Amino acid sequence: MSGKVVHFEIPADDLERAQSFYAGAFGWNLDPMPDYGYTMVRTVDTDEQGMPKEPGAINGGMAKRKAPLTSPVLTIDVEDIDTALEKVTELGGKVLEGRQEVMGMGFTGYFADTEGNTIGLWQNATPA
Repeated sequence: MSGKVVHFEIPADDLERAQSFYAGAFGWNLDPMPDYGYTMVRTVDTDEQGMPKEPGAINGGMAKRKAPLTSPVLTIDVEDIDTALEKVTELGGKVLEGRQEVMGMGFTGYFADTEGNTIGLWQNATPA
């Protein structure tokens, strides 16, 4: 089922400082990926595929603050990012970043809703 919140992203001016803060404050497990300028954030235990074991729980990521990631972002699962972005535009939203591939796992995109909030989209890669 699409339309679920499946991920979050937290921007940071100083990644090491933010990593230390969230690990210390909430016990989150952080896996920096320096080659990508990204940190995977695990708030709950995951299975072999990296998916949360706890129903309804989500994990996320952390990256340097830069547009469109200037404030925390919720990411919504969709079947097709291009179709979702067309619908967003029809309803008064604005595309901030179109479909981008993410390490063969899937695709992401960002839009601003009618209230100016940045929201992410996620589309799983289709298995070959």
